[in-house]
This record gives sequence, structure tokens and C-alpha cells, in this order.
Amino acid sequence: MRRGIAATALVASLALLATACGGSDSGSDESDGPLTITWWDTSNATNEAPTYQALVKEFEKANPDIKVDYVNVPFDQAQNKFDTAAGAKGAPDVLRSEVGWTPAFAKKGFFLPLDGTEALADQDKFQSSLVEQAKYDGKTYGVPLVTDTLALVYNKDLFKQAGISKPPATWDDLKKAAATIKDKTGVDGYWGSTQAYYAQSFLYGEGADTVDADAKKITVKSPAAVKGYETWKSLFDGKGLHKADTTADAYAHIQEAFVSGKVASIIQGPWEITNFYKGSAFKDKANLGIATVPAGSTGKAGAPTGGHNLSVYAGSDQAHQEASLKFLKFMTSAKSQETIALKNSTLPTREDAYTAEVKADPGIAGYQAVLPAAQPRPALPEYSSLWTPLDTELNEVAGGKKSLDEGLSSAQTAIAKLVPDFSK
Repeated sequence: MRRGIAATALVASLALLATACGGSDSGSDESDGPLTITWWDTSNATNEAPTYQALVKEFEKANPDIKVDYVNVPFDQAQNKFDTAAGAKGAPDVLRSEVGWTPAFAKKGFFLPLDGTEALADQDKFQSSLVEQAKYDGKTYGVPLVTDTLALVYNKDLFKQAGISKPPATWDDLKKAAATIKDKTGVDGYWGSTQAYYAQSFLYGEGADTVDADAKKITVKSPAAVKGYETWKSLFDGKGLHKADTTADAYAHIQEAFVSGKVASIIQGPWEITNFYKGSAFKDKANLGIATVPAGSTGKAGAPTGGHNLSVYAGSDQAHQEASLKFLKFMTSAKSQETIALKNSTLPTREDAYTAEVKADPGIAGYQAVLPAAQPRPALPEYSSLWTPLDTELNEVAGGKKSLDEGLSSAQTAIAKLVPDFSK
């Protein structure tokens, strides 16, 4: 969930395709040297990529017969780029695949099943729910690398100035807290996102979802879902509640306001921990509060489970696949995951990587504490794609261009095209 000229975009796309070895083409050039595998990493180029690049060097040192061609691909472009490359039989050997992409690419036959391979030799060390999320049709197509979920992150000092001693437990509590913070400090208490992924917690708080995968039914307009979206919409209007930002740079605006102390709380994931610490409001890391997202009328709170797997391209030849499997095992080992956590403040996916040193990071400890409220995604390859039409419609609803009913009706129609065998 992180953040032209047409000719420039085309050149960049072709350059990425050129770096994808796909196994067979590069084999003829490697007879006298190490075998080269290509890895498309989708991590943040500034805050996270250097850690992965350093681990690549460690892997190459330990495995001199394998070279890793590291390519950092912007997260918001990677899904379409890989889809295009894999369809043309020119994808990279390894992809850092968002958990929602994994079953979708597996369904298309783009990923190699990993069951019984050395990549999953430590399967029992990983959180079982995360391994389940890497499955499609009974087979496992990714090794969990990092996990995440959403939380209410807040400025402890601003809450203290307003006389609020604990984070709000419900959305109604959040509204009250926002108004009090505005009265006492002059800054807004909460700034919400119009993105569908961030609205998901409002659905979970009502026991709802966009679809019921088991019943094969589209539920985005069910009474419970509508109630959740009504609550989401209400948090853009009121004392201390920042109005909806419907611009293309909304994500950056919200983040900047929070880290500079111009808003007291937002909903955000652990991928921003390092950026929180860079902000003037959190030079003292202890000022960052992390709490479970507020609960809905059911009394239960829920947030989407996110994260990334490492997957192997099924179109690579056997030699490249074997080297890729060895690379996956190294990158997802307890030692590598501990390094990634310490350097990037991201959450490991295996229990033995939560060492005392890792848990000493208040950001990691805070997000680890809210993981019990994380709700796994259903085993539906199209599930993550359902947020795309909702992103458009919810943005228009939040901006006052459409009523909630109109926006959800349009989203329902678009979702029906993505899952044509589902009923409304």
C-alpha cells in the first residue's frame, strides 16, 4: 500500500523486461561463470531496498556460483509489470509478491509450487495463517517474507495535552477524542484515508466484507457493509476530523501531517515506521502510540492482513528455479528476517525472528501487539483487485461527487465483472 511521458514509461517498461532473465536465455552466457537469477524487489527504494541489497551481497558471498540481478520495481507498478512479463515468458526468476497477488498469479500458472522444496524446509517456523495466505488450490506458492496490518497510530503528546489517557476503542470514541484534541491543542485529532484498503477496517468492525467468498456472493452493499462505510464517511466531517483529501497525493499529505504533529492520529501500517521516526513529532520514538484499530458496532476490531511473499517464476528453467529456491530459503531465514526487521522496522513472518533485539524496537513491538486483530484475506485470487474499483468510487463519495449508495452501486457492478460467478 505504498507510493510522465508515455515514451519514458515505455522505455522504463522495456528496461525492466530486459532485466528479467526468465532462465533459458541467460543460461548460454553463464557456462564459464556464476548462474544469474533476477529478483524484482518491490520494497521502498529509499527506506527498505538498501537492506535487501546488502542481503543479496551476503547470499552471493555464501553462494559464489549464483549471482542475483537485483531490480527495485515501484510497488504500485510491479503487479502489472510482472503480469505482462510473465505472460510474455520473460518474467524475473523471483518476485517479492504482495500477499494478494500470490494466489492471482498462481491461478494463472505464473508461480512455481513450493511444497516439498528447500524454500519451505522451515515451514513450521512461520506463522501458519501467513503460509495459508500463500496457498492456492491446496498448494503453496510463496514463502512469507514480511507481514503487516493496519493500526491506529497516534501522537501520545497531543493526546496527553488533550487529557486523553488511552487510545479510543471505538469509532465513536475516536470522534469524541478528535473533538477534544481540536479544542485543547488546535490541531485535528484524526485524518482518514479515502482508499478502499484503509476503509476495510470499518467493514470488519461490522462483521462485513466486500464479498463472501464461501457463498460466492458480492456483499459490498449488504446492510452491514453499508453501515461500515457510513461510519467511514462520517469521519471526514466534524470537529477535529480532517476533511477528505481526494487528490492524487493524499497519502503523502496525510503522512506528512502526522509526522510533523499537525494531526494527532491516522490509520497506517508498519511500512511507515521508519518514516514516523524521521518526523519532527517522533524524534522521541516513545511518542509514537500504536493501538488496535477502533471497533465497530459489533464490539470487535479488525484490520486487513498484508505483507509480502517471495515467489519463483514457473517459466524459468530448472537451474534457475533451483538457484531461486536456495535464494528464497536464505532471504526468509530467521537470521535474514531479524536483519530486515532491525534495519527496516518491518514485521517478521516467523516466530524465531522476533528476538529480544527486534522486540526492543517500539514500532515493531507495537504492531506485533495489534496482529491478533489482523484478518486474513479469503482464498480468492481476485480479492485484492476488488479494491481497485472501490478506490475510485470511495474517493468520489468522500469528495461529495456521489452519494454512498451511488458509489457502492457502481463498485458492485465493477466487482461483478471481476467475479462473474458471484451473485449480488
